[in-house]
Amino acid sequence: MTEEKRPSNFIENIIDEDNEKGTYGGEVYTRFPPEPNGYLHIGHAKSICLNFGLAKKYGGRCNLRYDDTNPAKEDVEYVDSIEEDVKWLGFEWTERRWASDYFDTMYKAACELISKGLAYVDDQDADTIHATRGTLTEPGQESPCRNRTPEENQALFEEMKAGRYGDGEKVLRARIDMASPNINMRDPIIYRIAHKTHHNTGDKWCIYPMYDFAHPIEDAIEGITHSICTLEFEDHRPLYNWVLEKVGFWPNPPKQIEFARLNLTHTMMSKRKLKKLVDEGVVEGWDDPRMPTIAGIRRRGYTPASIRNFCEQIGVAKANSLVDQGQLEHCVREDLQDKVESRHVVEKPIKVVLTNYPAGRVEEIEIEKNRNNPDLGTRKVPFSGTFYIDGEDFMENPPKKYFRMYPGNEVRIKGAYLVTCREVVKDEAGNITELRCTYDPESRGGNAPDGRKVKGTIHFVEASTAVKIRVRNYGDLMIEDEAGEEVLNPSSVEEEICYAEPILAEARPGERFQFFRHGYYVADTKLCTDEEKVFNRIVGLKSSWKPGK
Repeated sequence: MTEEKRPSNFIENIIDEDNEKGTYGGEVYTRFPPEPNGYLHIGHAKSICLNFGLAKKYGGRCNLRYDDTNPAKEDVEYVDSIEEDVKWLGFEWTERRWASDYFDTMYKAACELISKGLAYVDDQDADTIHATRGTLTEPGQESPCRNRTPEENQALFEEMKAGRYGDGEKVLRARIDMASPNINMRDPIIYRIAHKTHHNTGDKWCIYPMYDFAHPIEDAIEGITHSICTLEFEDHRPLYNWVLEKVGFWPNPPKQIEFARLNLTHTMMSKRKLKKLVDEGVVEGWDDPRMPTIAGIRRRGYTPASIRNFCEQIGVAKANSLVDQGQLEHCVREDLQDKVESRHVVEKPIKVVLTNYPAGRVEEIEIEKNRNNPDLGTRKVPFSGTFYIDGEDFMENPPKKYFRMYPGNEVRIKGAYLVTCREVVKDEAGNITELRCTYDPESRGGNAPDGRKVKGTIHFVEASTAVKIRVRNYGDLMIEDEAGEEVLNPSSVEEEICYAEPILAEARPGERFQFFRHGYYVADTKLCTDEEKVFNRIVGLKSSWKPGK
C-alpha cells in the first residue's frame, strides 16, 4: 500500500486540521522519546513507525530524544541498542537530544511556578503524599506546607538544589487542585531529591524533574508540534497543558495526542518484566530470539519491512485491543516467501539405501531456488544411492491417506526419481537403521515414463555430502496456565541436530532460508560460526491466521 493510497488515521486528521488552520505554520515535528532503561520491544516499534512515519509523510522532522531524567536506571548499553533498533527499522532522526540537556530550563520553569504561587516545597514523605491524594470519589487532603509563601518555597527549593537534604526529605509539588476529579492534577510532585551521579550531567544536580513535568517542557524546547503518546497518558494531558500554560515560556505550545499501545497475544510487553527475565538468566539476554524485544526479533530473523507492514496493518486507534500474534507472523512470512531461497534439511533423519543404484555414483539434481518466484532460478543438489529423508516422511504402519514412504509404496524423491520401499532394517532394540529401496532409473526428474500416478513427494539430503546443523525451533515464551494466567512456557525452545544439503555449510550469520516443508530459518548472528551452523526458526510455513479475520 503506497503512502498516497494509505487511509488517514485520526492522528493524521488532527494534523491535517492543524495544517489547514496554520496552527504550526504547516510544520510537523514529532519525537520518539524512549527512556534508556532497557531494550525496546515490539510495542515500541509501533511508536517508532508512527512518529517517524508521520514526519516522513508530511515532509517534517522527528527527533530521537532520550528521557534520561532518572539517573538510577539509565545505561549506555540501552542507548546503543535503541539507536540500532531505530536504524534497523529504516528510520533516521533529525536530531538526537537528551532530556537532561534541558535541566537548567526545567529548573527555571519550576522557579517560575514558585514565583507565581503555583508550586511549593512539601516536607511530607512519599507514603504520606500518596495516602492523602484521595480517591476517585473523595478529594485529597491539602498538605500543611501548601500555603508557604513563594519566598519560603524558593529558598527551600534552592537548598534542595544545593544538597542540604537527603533523598525523600522534601519534594516540589505543583499547586493545582486537591479536589480535582483527575487525580493527576492533585498537586503532583514535579521535582524530587536523588543524590545519584547522572550519566550526562555528572554530579551537577541532586534534584531531578518528574516525567510529567519534564515531558511537556522537553517538547516545547524542541519545537515539537504533535506529541504522540500512548493511551495511558490521556489522563496526564491536562497536566501537560497546565505546565506549559502556567510556565508561559512558549507562546505556541505543542499538542499531545494519545493512541492505543500495541498488545500482542502471548507476549510480555513490559520492559521491567523483560529485564527481570534477563537478570535472572531465564533467557539468553535481551536479544534472545524468544524475546519480543526488537533486538530479539531481529536475531530471530524477522525483517524490518515485515515490522513496518505489521504496524501499518494494525493501524492507529483510540481504544486498546489485543492483536493476534499470528498477524505479525503472517507479515513476516509474506515478506519472506518470494525473497529467500529454499534448502533441503531433514529432521530426525532416516537413512535410505537404493539397492539398484550404481555404486559410487553421485549426480546433480536441479531444483528451483524458490517455488513462488521462478526468477530466482535453480540450484543443483547432490544425489546418490544413499540419502536421508525426514523422520516424518516414513511410517511402517501408516493410516489411510498417508502418501509418503512406507513398505511397498512408491514415492517421488523431489527433483530426482521414483523410489519404492522394499525393506525396513532395524537394530536389536527395534530402532530403524535404514530403509532399503529401489528406484526407477527412467523416472529422472521425478516423473514416471509410463505416466503412472504417484501422490507422495518427499525431499532428501545426500548422505556423503550432508552437513550437520543445529536447529532451534521456538514456541511462545508465554502461555496460559489452567487458570488462564500468562506464565513462562517451559518448552519455548527445542533444539535438534539435523542433516542439510552441503551449501548450508557456507551460510553467513543473518542469512535467511526456507527449509523445505519446515519453515523459514535464519543463521543465528551470535552462534553461527565456520565450525558450527546454528539456525533459528523465524516462522512456520502456514498459519491459522488469515487477513480479515
